[in-house]
Amino acid sequence: MAKSGIKSSGMPRVGKSQSPARSAVSSAGSSPRGAREGTKEKNITVVSRDDPRRGKTDWAALDALTDKEIEESVRNDPDAVPFDFDWSKAVLVIPPKKQAISIRVDEDVLDYFKHEGAGYQRRMNAVLRSYVEEKRKRPATKKKRA
Repeated sequence: MAKSGIKSSGMPRVGKSQSPARSAVSSAGSSPRGAREGTKEKNITVVSRDDPRRGKTDWAALDALTDKEIEESVRNDPDAVPFDFDWSKAVLVIPPKKQAISIRVDEDVLDYFKHEGAGYQRRMNAVLRSYVEEKRKRPATKKKRA
């Protein structure tokens, strides 16, 4: 006898996952089951968070270099660019605090900014900021009423 309020479909629940999370784990991936069998083993790289990959840098040899040897290798490196900046006149610029709002804009305007790539809200803010700064530069002119 079924409990009141619970319908029974008569179908056994064998093999069905109890939670959507478990079924998502077993079905997650970019290829169906068994599709990996045809790949070449030499092209597969297994990376684990628990066992990070080691780089090819010989850290012991690097630690053994003296300052003179490092400076000489930088001088001989054709890709090394001089890094001389005068930081004495640098000014710390803290961006203004942003406020989350809901705004309605024309669909084509939003599409334009989104199609430019990631950061569309930042770009929209920059356009509005340039408008505000331009308006602040000019004194407001009042129209005379007739």
